Amino acid sequence: MSFLEHLEELRTRIIRALMGLAVSFVLCIVFANQLWEIVSRPAIVALHQLGFAEKLYQHTPMETFSVVWVKIPLLVSIFVASPWILYQVWAFIAPGLYRRERHWAAPFVICTAGLFLLGGVFAYFVAFRFGLTFLLGIGRDINIAPVVSVTEYTDLFINVMLGVGLVFELPVLIFFLTLLRIVTPGFLIRNSRYAILGIVILAAVVTPTPDIVNLMLFTVPMCLLFYVGIFASYLLVLKRENRRFPWKPVLLTTALILALVALALWVAVTRYGVKIVPYWPFLLR
Repeated sequence: MSFLEHLEELRTRIIRALMGLAVSFVLCIVFANQLWEIVSRPAIVALHQLGFAEKLYQHTPMETFSVVWVKIPLLVSIFVASPWILYQVWAFIAPGLYRRERHWAAPFVICTAGLFLLGGVFAYFVAFRFGLTFLLGIGRDINIAPVVSVTEYTDLFINVMLGVGLVFELPVLIFFLTLLRIVTPGFLIRNSRYAILGIVILAAVVTPTPDIVNLMLFTVPMCLLFYVGIFASYLLVLKRENRRFPWKPVLLTTALILALVALALWVAVTRYGVKIVPYWPFLLR
């Protein structure tokens, strides 16, 4: 295609992606109140744990409308429409790939959207809740009570959700760099120390709090995702060289480790009174 044809194709894909986002946005507006209850739940839980009034406050007449009926539905619609948006991205770049590489369409959409959604889940249930409790509790012992604005709370929530969701795309980025022959698994392993340093810096930017514990909550999963990306690129290199990965012993070892972890959890719950809860640190006694 010519340059103008590429621009026309780009315009078409952007319009289709926006149409999918608009449909998702309309559907999310129908459940705007229920979505706000879900979004505000971490604040209510954090305020309850700290002994403060379990309320968020509206400071301007338009504040609740813009948050509950615009910002939150738009955020949720981005996550809901992410598979369709990513398919449009793939459809735009696919003509520039080899025929055999175009078969990665379904894995690309599934993995990329799945990681984005997984990042949102991690942000909601772990990173945001832990960071919010820390932030709201800083002044508790020095006679400072938080008055949380609906807008400021929502802006922080959106930044963390989208930031962590994008960070979780790291394996896909590494895979595509390998697919385009820009990097190799060996190169990534040799320079992993620099990658980890960059991950720590990025985590410090994304982290909503300055404490080391919350920084590690971001850094550890990002480092794991980095090595998952290296593993995916290694599988790609093996496929190019017509070699096979030893799946059977690896899967057996993984299953054994998971079985031991499950046994340890069962013993902790049945004999030592440990309870599994849906928030950090997930295990309480």
